[in-house]
Formats: sequence, C-alpha cells, structure tokens
Amino acid sequence: MSAAATHTGVRVEGLGKRYGQTRVLDDLDLEIRPGEFVALLGRSGSGKTTLLRTLAGLDPVEDGAVVVPRQVAVVFQEARLLPWKRVRDNVMLGLDGADARDRAEAALEEVGLAHRLDAWPLTLSGGEAQRVGIARALVRSPELLMLDEPFASLDALTRLRMHAMVDALWQKHRCAVLLVTHDVDEALTLGDRAVVLDRGRIRTTLPLTMQRPRRHDDPGFSAARRSLLAALDVHEAA
Repeated sequence: MSAAATHTGVRVEGLGKRYGQTRVLDDLDLEIRPGEFVALLGRSGSGKTTLLRTLAGLDPVEDGAVVVPRQVAVVFQEARLLPWKRVRDNVMLGLDGADARDRAEAALEEVGLAHRLDAWPLTLSGGEAQRVGIARALVRSPELLMLDEPFASLDALTRLRMHAMVDALWQKHRCAVLLVTHDVDEALTLGDRAVVLDRGRIRTTLPLTMQRPRRHDDPGFSAARRSLLAALDVHEAA
C-alpha cells in the first residue's frame, strides 16, 4: 500500500517490483530523513529509476509499503518544457493563487534566470533549460525533491556550476532530496549519504561527512570515492 504524510521524510519497507519475470526491486528498505540529501547510485538496470518513479507516484506499489511527504517534485534528465510557453509560464504551470506569477519569478531568480523570464524554451542552453526545470520544482515548496540524472547531458563545466547551485538551493530550502546518478563524484559532491543499489536491493550505504563545499583533494573525498567505486565493482588502477 502507499500512504502520504506531511512533515515527514521517506520510508520504504519491503518494496518489490516485477516487470514480467524480472524482479527490479527486491524487498527494498530505505529511509530518507526530512532535509537529508541522499545520492542513489547503481549500474543500469539496478532499479534506480523504478524506485524514483514509485516514490513519485508514477508507478504503483505492488509489494511493500511506501510513505512520502505530501509535497513531492521531480526534475528529470530532460527539462520537458512546453515549447509554446515562455519560461515564466512553464514555471507557473499548475500553480494556484493570485501570487503564482510572483512565485514563479522568484523561483527563476533563485536559479539565476531572472533575465530570461520571457524567453522561449528553444532559445535556452541545456543548462538554462535544467535551471527552469529546477525552478518549476522548487516553486511548489516540495518536502521531497527528486532529481533523475538531471545533469547527465550537460558539459563538464556546466555540471560543476549546476552542482554548486543545487547545493546552495538545498542548503537554503532544506527539503529532502533523492538524486539518482551514475556519477560517483556528483554523489560525493552533493550527498549527505550515498546509497548503492544492486539488483533491486541496497548493497552499500555510505555516510558522507566531508565539509562543504566538497574538495576532490580532501582525503575523506578520496576514501569515499574508493569505497563507492568498489561497491559498483569499479577498481581504479594504482
């Protein structure tokens, strides 16, 4: 069964999911505390996106129980903007209240796009489009924000800028965050905790206690990186 609660984190108990004969999630247990930033890693087919879709209510709960906050927002790998609506109007989609326009503009200012309010989506760079997607999620004041590989298609420099922006926004809003990623360094840069999923079950959970902003030359960063790579069966050459 699935339930919703206000002012709570995420609780997943015994979650199972099958596609035909393939068991994608296998008696999975996971908890995300209110305000915690969890990075979810795993090889393709490990069940990451299925878990996210289940938490977002896009896939039904077949076995087990899921409790999520009432206010949930998702940012996908593609920004999924409506090309016939300007940037401000894309952020305002579904918003109620006389202050919807002001809230949308405030969210766009937070992500550094106050100068692009009236732009058409097709004129945006990839990084700008994802900023709009993040603004569209944050304007709903989510208690749980889920990010499904949102930076995978961006160039390296833009990714670094987006990491810094997401870190700053999370520290300001303090909603719970679940980041699905293939990028170990991204998980280490942003997460309070890294969780490695393997064949639908949690293989490793690693607390990330390094001081923010994270530095790659920090011994703690390097040690955590080795641990996560080993959990993913990736072994770097000496």
